Amino acid sequence: MDDFTHPAELAQGSQASPVLVIVEHHVLARTCILSILRREFTGFEIVELPTTRGLKWLSEIDVRLIALNIEDKQITDPSIEDSLALIAESYPNAYVALLSNRDDEATASAAMQRGVRGFFPTSIPVEVAIAGLRLVLAGGVYRPLPIMGQNEASTLKTISAYSGAHELAGIHEGNGATTILPERAMIDLTPREQHVLAALELGLPNKLIAVKLKLSENTVKMHIQHILRKCSAHNRTEAVLRWSGRLSGHNGHARARAPSSS
Repeated sequence: MDDFTHPAELAQGSQASPVLVIVEHHVLARTCILSILRREFTGFEIVELPTTRGLKWLSEIDVRLIALNIEDKQITDPSIEDSLALIAESYPNAYVALLSNRDDEATASAAMQRGVRGFFPTSIPVEVAIAGLRLVLAGGVYRPLPIMGQNEASTLKTISAYSGAHELAGIHEGNGATTILPERAMIDLTPREQHVLAALELGLPNKLIAVKLKLSENTVKMHIQHILRKCSAHNRTEAVLRWSGRLSGHNGHARARAPSSS
């Protein structure tokens, strides 16, 4: 027997409260997620189901969001396509979020193309997932933005094309040698800018950064502009790369490049 409250009892007890539905096959994972959601979303009734087949019992309930764990499956897997179609047909006004063991750009994009409002890789921290769910419930869209990974080589190549010797600083040691340090040592960010940059490193969009840091979206944009200027970066990805030292060589020692002759 499935380890969740009888659907008829759920329907009777949830009519007064908006509902979040978590569809998770594994009992242990479902129980852990349920515990977190009940603690964080006190104004909602949380319904747990092992499969989407149980959704038919919730037709009279105000379902606001349905979170489905697709595990390692592709979005194009027939079972996932069928589940998304069932949700769209049964609850056209409910937001859909996917929990996935995959964190690649192709999977996230395929999910968004099918109307999913939240894509949550299992690799993200729980506090980020909670903030992302709040954003989705507020009518926004959450998906981690790619920083490194399959596009890393092309990103670094692009950065290298217009990066000059100014990104490195030389500190002279007593023995006459010069140690080359990443530009991070010269960047003077305020505490709030560092908080925003930490959120950028997680791949969070401006709306979610605003929610996470309790700032307006315009304030977040202003901080990002300051960060880009201080990091001499053309975009947020480059700013993260510079700040994290990923432009440096192996073992954290930066590669010195000769100034361009052009």
